[in-house]
Amino acid sequence: MSRIGKKPIALPAGVDFAVSTHNVVTVSGKLGKLEQPISKLLKVELVDGNIVVTTLNNSREANSQHGLARTLIANMVEGVTNGFSKNLVINGVGYKVFDKGGAIELKIGFSHPVIFTAPEGITLSCPSQTEIKVSGFDKQKVGQVAATIRAIEPVEPYHAYGIRYVDEVVARKEGKTAAKK
Repeated sequence: MSRIGKKPIALPAGVDFAVSTHNVVTVSGKLGKLEQPISKLLKVELVDGNIVVTTLNNSREANSQHGLARTLIANMVEGVTNGFSKNLVINGVGYKVFDKGGAIELKIGFSHPVIFTAPEGITLSCPSQTEIKVSGFDKQKVGQVAATIRAIEPVEPYHAYGIRYVDEVVARKEGKTAAKK
């Protein structure tokens, strides 16, 4: 059995939890509602105010799905109660970002500004002209939107110009040097 899969998930007040007959887990709270299909080899139930994931048999496949299912459900509970966010930083000469109410406008060295519209369930904000905050209640969607924005202008290794995560470490390269005689 998985060490992570064995841990119960505390269900906070104000969060509703349900499992359908087709093993689809539904969690809803103040921020939204999330659904996740779970393997038929697992059993998800509510015991004493905690969500418990157990395997139906001791097969290799069931054991491999155990920790994953528990983590996905824990992320769903965390998302509908507190939400998730990713912060991005823009670095470059003249690089700026502007909030356009549900969208952001990026001026990042192209001949035209790039407009990025937030998908449903995601909020984009700009605390300053060089920062972007992506937030929402679905962890996978928040990470995907942040990665899509970062892919518009990835960080280059010589001057570190581009879009990066706040905690990302950029491997810098040394520039060309004059030949010694």
